[in-house]
Amino acid sequence: MGLLNDILKEVAGGALTPEHHNQLFDTVVGMLTNQQSGGLPGLLESFKKKGLGDIFASWIRTGQNLPVSPAQIQQALGKGQVQQIAQKMGLDTGDVADALSRLMPEIVDKLTPKGTIRPEDLKGEGLDVLKQLFG
Repeated sequence: MGLLNDILKEVAGGALTPEHHNQLFDTVVGMLTNQQSGGLPGLLESFKKKGLGDIFASWIRTGQNLPVSPAQIQQALGKGQVQQIAQKMGLDTGDVADALSRLMPEIVDKLTPKGTIRPEDLKGEGLDVLKQLFG
């Protein structure tokens, strides 16, 4: 079982199926790599605007990742976006926010292995490594 399943198995007491795991993983990777919406740098900026920049920056830097709460995830992403993801997956908003609070720091950390945002880490080889780690 991959890291993704290990993380998400703890969330929502089994409410998330393996299909949900894959959908959530794809959603997070999509947010981080979608250049039209700003991708990883845009998400960092969104966290900064909500006063959560230090938390997000810790996931990029090498070293320990600071934790983020489900409420902070909803604050940074916008409650509407989390609700939209939850509705699309047929899940409770709280379960999705909880899963994102556990999954997002790990994915960002793995996408930025050298402690910086590098475009080459956000496609190709970087995404293949993520799939192996979280698959």
